[in-house]
Amino acid sequence: MEVKVGTAPDSWGVWFPENEKQIDWERCMNEMAESGYQGIELGPWGYLPNEYEKLKNELEKRNLELTATTLVGDLMSEEKTREMMDLLDEMAKLQLQFESAKYVVLIDDCYTDLFTGELVRPRTLNDAEWSNFVSNILKIRDYAKIQYGLEVVFHPHAQSHIETEEQIERLLDDTDINLCLDTGHHAYADGDPGAFMKKHHKRIPYLHVKSCDLKIREKMQRENWPFAKAVSNDIMCEPELGVVDMKAFVEVLESIDFKGWAIVEQDMYPAPFDKPFPIAKRTREYLKVIGMS
Repeated sequence: MEVKVGTAPDSWGVWFPENEKQIDWERCMNEMAESGYQGIELGPWGYLPNEYEKLKNELEKRNLELTATTLVGDLMSEEKTREMMDLLDEMAKLQLQFESAKYVVLIDDCYTDLFTGELVRPRTLNDAEWSNFVSNILKIRDYAKIQYGLEVVFHPHAQSHIETEEQIERLLDDTDINLCLDTGHHAYADGDPGAFMKKHHKRIPYLHVKSCDLKIREKMQRENWPFAKAVSNDIMCEPELGVVDMKAFVEVLESIDFKGWAIVEQDMYPAPFDKPFPIAKRTREYLKVIGMS
């Protein structure tokens, strides 16, 4: 296998283009490079430099590659889907200038408010809503491919309309879109990332790597925490610490001869500015030890 290991601003507590609780982008990029990662995702549009020459220089001086951009929004909404396509137009002007950045990671908005836990969309979709939802996913996927030659990979996510293995299987059956498998979010929904990867590896060219602390999930469910509070309490954790059998997952990658990016993307918000760097270094060293290098 040929796994290239990268990271993302999310692992430094970055959820927004600008936010006083977030580390500055230069320190973030410095620590990404010093932790030993080969590539990075762009993160929220506007957080890292999005002017080509500046971003190119910042990446090159740290020996980093750009791997992907991200689109997040309410895929039940035609209006929000159009807004995501407009953002894709803007991002593609930059992304296409980086040969290494072939992917657009597409994520459905949570059905709960991240910070209050209030239900803001239906938890499950009826057949008509599902059909519209899938149509919007494919609309974005096809637009990115036809207009820009970029591959949209769909990212199942906790508390979204594609979170359980059953929902992911339905999406795979109903479409030909490929996935970004996130080991932590998969485990959050009681899935087995290794078994799922082995079964569906031909549809999974791109990975997000982290684990999930199910004891925190139990407390979250018992006390009715919003997802952001669970994140701030480390529900998504280092690959070595949570429920995911990461050694077994690497064995699966070896058995299928996986070739591609594995992005360490440990949800953290808000994160004390000194918290992410030691975690990033430990994670990188751990992944080397278990053969993901």
